[in-house]
Amino acid sequence: SVCVCVCVWVGGWVDDTVFFEQKQAGEPMELLGSTKGLAKGNHRFHIHEFGNNPQGYNSAGSHFNPLSKKHSGTNDKEKQCGDLGKVTPYKDGVATMSVKDSLIQLSEPISVKGHTIVVHEKADNLGKGGNIESEKSLSYGIIGITK
Repeated sequence: SVCVCVCVWVGGWVDDTVFFEQKQAGEPMELLGSTKGLAKGNHRFHIHEFGNNPQGYNSAGSHFNPLSKKHSGTNDKEKQCGDLGKVTPYKDGVATMSVKDSLIQLSEPISVKGHTIVVHEKADNLGKGGNIESEKSLSYGIIGITK
């Protein structure tokens, strides 16, 4: 059976929808979507640990990391579950997202349902520091179940 979740961006300058789909437990999860309103340059996006956001994305917590891995690049051998890579908008501020990831799941024990996805203002510093701008968030949305 197919599990589908959706995230609608709120709380910032980014607009549009992201869909998460997994055909069956244990198979890779596929994320497809787009964003509107991003400034020129690379932006990182991550899944964060909480989905209750009374203070916007400031309530989202740290990166989703149930396996206690080091923060690193998307293609590194060892990475956090919540690290989804980067988006780079076209001239019109629209960026498309297409990620296939075998770490994150839409079923337990590593389900992202109910968590927050955050788009950051700049490219990620990959846990190496030196780029405080990569920690600022532009927008977020809570991943919820859909039909």
